[in-house]
Amino acid sequence: MEAKSFARAKFDEGLVVTAGTIIPHLPRRAIASGNIPSWLDEGREQGSGDASQTPDTQSGKIE
Repeated sequence: MEAKSFARAKFDEGLVVTAGTIIPHLPRRAIASGNIPSWLDEGREQGSGDASQTPDTQSGKIE
């Protein structure tokens, strides 16, 4: 969630934000700037969620 909090803060500032997973044992995922709003909402919709649905809650990479 730390990565999503960081991304949300930068996105709310109007910056272009991209993200991607860095967890090697889960499917890697790249989130384009146009998909950031839906990616940020994923955690809210699913509550604690399934690890396969939100793979970057522990180790999100923000560029």
